[in-house]
Amino acid sequence: MFGIIRPCRHRLSERLHASWTAHLCGLCLALRDDHGQLARTATNYDGLVISVLVEAQSSESADRRTAGPCPLRGMRTAPVARGEGARLAAAVSLALASVKVRDHVQDGDGLFARRPVAAGARRVARRWDRQSAGSAAVVGFDTGVLLTAAARQQDAESAVTAGGPLLLATAPTEEATAAAFAHTAVLGGRPHNARALAEAGRLFGRLAHLLDAAEDRAEDEARGLWNPLTVTGTTRAEAERLCRDAVHGIRLALEEVEFTDRALVHRLLAHETGEAVDRVFGRRGRHHACANATAHASPPGTDPHAPSPPDHSRDFTKPKRPRSLIPGCAVWMAMACTCQLLCCDHDDPFSRERREGFCQRHDCDCDCSGCDGCCDCCGDDGCCSSCDCCDGCDGCGCDC
Repeated sequence: MFGIIRPCRHRLSERLHASWTAHLCGLCLALRDDHGQLARTATNYDGLVISVLVEAQSSESADRRTAGPCPLRGMRTAPVARGEGARLAAAVSLALASVKVRDHVQDGDGLFARRPVAAGARRVARRWDRQSAGSAAVVGFDTGVLLTAAARQQDAESAVTAGGPLLLATAPTEEATAAAFAHTAVLGGRPHNARALAEAGRLFGRLAHLLDAAEDRAEDEARGLWNPLTVTGTTRAEAERLCRDAVHGIRLALEEVEFTDRALVHRLLAHETGEAVDRVFGRRGRHHACANATAHASPPGTDPHAPSPPDHSRDFTKPKRPRSLIPGCAVWMAMACTCQLLCCDHDDPFSRERREGFCQRHDCDCDCSGCDGCCDCCGDDGCCSSCDCCDGCDGCGCDC
């Protein structure tokens, strides 16, 4: 799974996390249904933003269907997004995945350096081009805009090498994401949003390109590969400034967009983009405290180190009896085969205590120590409530 927007469950309320998961699974299933099982490898965190944008602008209720059991959900069913938003997200993701495959072949990355693998990858890329164009046409979008922009990337890089400005290298990516974002206004029934969304998409494309270049810079320099930051002599501080300016611009553009429900869009594009910059460049002295941490603080005039009164609220619950070795091993094997140990909350097969799945324990790099449910930091309105975790937010209409 790739993409710069990677929200962890600690930064999303329960409602927003469920909605985000529904769009992610909806994108994956739309790729499978329209383009086959192999196309599911094009599922990415950034592509689902297209589906989220369409739904956030639509005046109709969220379109959901119940998907069957999936190993990545611990063999559980779940409501997933469907409709034009998911299909557009799938078409865009597949078209951009074909571009990414060609880039790997051209750079000779890993197995792509081998001729048989490279030949097969080129065939897959050509097939994905055709498939994405067909499914996009159904929802009125032309993926040729994306592919044409990608085809100009080589010329843009040559111009930068010859002494052109850094942002010349990001221009094709900006054009592609701007077109995809703008079309969500058409599908969402709010064509007047297209201009502002195109601006948000343009800056999102710039951000994604610069963050990718910053992450790969050391490796590219070691391997002698082309990197826009290296070629232009852009310092790390300047690259960070450009990224944070892009985040700020996205927030300003979103203020001009009319949404039916802006909560998830605001969380992903106004906040998670900033988290992506922090992940690459480090935090700038921001302290991500939680509303619940404040709520649980000791009242003034009391000793914070004094023992808490006993909590009898759960005394009525009878503890489960631990399993012995053989039954525990049998249950462990069954849970492992259905991915429950990896992907969802479960009872420990031996002690029977409640546990989080491995993926849930390692799905973020945020400091959630001492935080009991800090996903409420930014509530269901997508905004902040009595906390400083959203410090520096320009678009949530709150005081943080």
